[in-house]
Amino acid sequence: MIFSELESGTSREGHKIPAFKTDIKESKYLYIIGGVHGDEVEGVYVLKELFQWLSHEHTLKDLPMIVIPILNVDGYRAQTRVNAYSVDLNRNLPTQDWSPNFTQPKYNPGTKPLSEPENQYLVKLFDKYKPGFIMSFHTWKPILNHNGDCRDVAEFLNKFNGYEMAGDIGYPTPGSLGTFAVEKYNSPVLTFECPELRTHKESLKDIWNENEEGLKSFFQTDLVWKKLK
Repeated sequence: MIFSELESGTSREGHKIPAFKTDIKESKYLYIIGGVHGDEVEGVYVLKELFQWLSHEHTLKDLPMIVIPILNVDGYRAQTRVNAYSVDLNRNLPTQDWSPNFTQPKYNPGTKPLSEPENQYLVKLFDKYKPGFIMSFHTWKPILNHNGDCRDVAEFLNKFNGYEMAGDIGYPTPGSLGTFAVEKYNSPVLTFECPELRTHKESLKDIWNENEEGLKSFFQTDLVWKKLK
């Protein structure tokens, strides 16, 4: 597939947030997003390897797709979960359950919903190129967290990597992408949680290797197109 770079966003510290789009025009788009939390390098690495393959595998049928390799570019540079204003971007989106309250600094939702330029840029893209399905790559424990109508995708990937599947991760996530995209755009979100290096004692390459076959297979099935109808 051939990707072109879109007009980039700008982070709190003024750094560029790159995004890429295929030349296909459709009413709905597949998004793959990484680096919402800047210290989750495992998820960023898996997305990077996937994007490289998508960009060089020209036998694939072109998909209407947008790729944001690292949303929280300031946090990634600093290796922090939060952005440069100490806000958790995955608690800052304007969901019905958004709250200014938080129990730990790492969950700081910001002063108001959508206060952060990184999320403002993300929503600007969503409004221009409507999401039909979103895959957001994170790091925590190996789990496929499905919000909205995408349990079938989780089941497909589970056959390859054996990751736990869950529609609920066991605690509230107000202001999260998984809630916001379903509420506003009726777009399912698969939060693809990669294992942490420090607990699983694997290399980044090992984490990609255990997911490579499943992710590549997914992009070669009709299941991906089903999500964009």
